[in-house]
Amino acid sequence: MKKLALLASASLVLMAGAAAAADLPSRRAPPPAAAYTAVPVFTWTGFYVGGNAGYGFSDSNRITTRGNGPVTAANVAAGFRPGSFGASPSGFVGGGQAGYNMQIGAFVVGFETDIMYTDLAKTTQYTSSRGDRASFRSTTDYLGTVRGRIGYAFDRVLVFATGGFAYGDVYNRAAFFNFAAPQNLQFAGAKDDIETGYVVGGGIEYAIPNYTLFNSAVTVKAEYLYYDLGNRNIVVGNVAPTAPNSYTSRFTNDGHIVRAGLNFKFGGF
Repeated sequence: MKKLALLASASLVLMAGAAAAADLPSRRAPPPAAAYTAVPVFTWTGFYVGGNAGYGFSDSNRITTRGNGPVTAANVAAGFRPGSFGASPSGFVGGGQAGYNMQIGAFVVGFETDIMYTDLAKTTQYTSSRGDRASFRSTTDYLGTVRGRIGYAFDRVLVFATGGFAYGDVYNRAAFFNFAAPQNLQFAGAKDDIETGYVVGGGIEYAIPNYTLFNSAVTVKAEYLYYDLGNRNIVVGNVAPTAPNSYTSRFTNDGHIVRAGLNFKFGGF
């Protein structure tokens, strides 16, 4: 009996110790924390280069002519020479651009310079009621700009306005022919030179997510620009010895450009 009592007492002590041990805090090391990877945030800050292509046109270009003497002034007044005539060059445009953006909060400021080949050309013919003929030619061989840009970013979408300096190679020519057969050239004048002016516009640009090329982010844009290279006076002088006096034709050289572009942005993405 004594042995049984001792065994029972020992069993009770062991069970109580095990229960107390179960209530003690664990000394095992906690499991390793999950690794944290930061999600990159896109920024428009950085340099970029790219290309563009589109269409240029003019809907308001006018050529006005005045006579510089009594005979030529009378010819204009009678409609033998065109006093005011519409001429709207249009054609393909395409080139390249480079620039830099800095993003401050949601606002983006920067600058851009570009140069484009422009196939903006128009030859316009005029024939008076008497049979006098006139021919006008306007072309712009290239157009360049240096512009500031300011915009607002909705993450990868940038809406922007732009404006600045414009320059281009402009050719204007006027030729007037006699109404009598064989309608020989009587007056002519031309000028081919670089003209300067201004450009304004705006657009929208989008950064393609999860896509890089040549270690750069890729963005696409659509843009509208209005340029004005000013007015130019061409003296249409005597060609035939018997032609009296002269004329002056005034050309306007402005237009609109609608284009799409692709940029490669370096840094800050």
